[in-house]
Amino acid sequence: MIITPSIPEQKVSISDFRLQHRLRVRWSEVDMQKVVFNPHYLTYFDVAVSQYWRELALPYEHTLNTLNGDLFVKKASLEYNGSAVFDESLAVCLRCERTGRSSMTFKGAIFRDSEALILGEIVYVFVDQMSKTSKPIPDALKELISRYEKAQETVNLRVGEWSELKEDAIKIRHDVFVKEQGVPLEIEIDELDQTGIHAVLYNGFNIPIATARLVRSSHSPQTNASKIGRMAVRKDLRGSHWGSKVLKSLEGVAIARGDRFLSLSAQIQAKDFYTKHGFTQKGSVYEEAGISHVEMIKNI
Repeated sequence: MIITPSIPEQKVSISDFRLQHRLRVRWSEVDMQKVVFNPHYLTYFDVAVSQYWRELALPYEHTLNTLNGDLFVKKASLEYNGSAVFDESLAVCLRCERTGRSSMTFKGAIFRDSEALILGEIVYVFVDQMSKTSKPIPDALKELISRYEKAQETVNLRVGEWSELKEDAIKIRHDVFVKEQGVPLEIEIDELDQTGIHAVLYNGFNIPIATARLVRSSHSPQTNASKIGRMAVRKDLRGSHWGSKVLKSLEGVAIARGDRFLSLSAQIQAKDFYTKHGFTQKGSVYEEAGISHVEMIKNI
């Protein structure tokens, strides 16, 4: 159902929004009129809110538990200017318009190309987890949101030796490789950790969220060759370019010290990620720790 607004249409553009999340309309979201059923647009905005937290590098549940808080929706409103149809690609855009004492207001728009089909507003109230009563939004969270909306850095990357970053690197690698993927604990940490250069990425609350290491390649016929390995990102923050940030930082270290060749052992599901960063496959698929891998290389 297409609803014509009784007030002049607001003029908005995609560039008005910090977050721009793309999705495609699924068949199950279309009604008998062959357009997206109206309530699904709220779901689209809710998906964008989840992505907003990932862009802040804040794992949603963990962060709220740390702050002993929760977010309740106080108000959600939509203005319909047009309708999307099955399989259309939409840009669901969002920005935090305001943070008050205990509430935060998000403005959003859903675009088909440059056409704003839907305008939305969602107001959240920050509450105590036990009493469910409102309480002040922590200043640290307000600051992170402000920095993000101003396109400023919201994370902190540290690059250094194993002795400096061991504790935080192990935490991420244990969660990803040992607990999630079932890699034996006894092979996850090896002697190369001691000689490698490590990168750990921290979010605005100093929680480690991603890591990787750079070691000299002893098996490569190339001179000035290094290998990137133990690449891991928290499961709840994947797909938000944090892995790219860590990978690029170690590539920069390799270039700065005179390396001209990089290699890595990529899990097969991560192959496309490394391909986007200029790596190419070398050889066939092989098994390592019960997981399918492929060797990938890059000239730098």
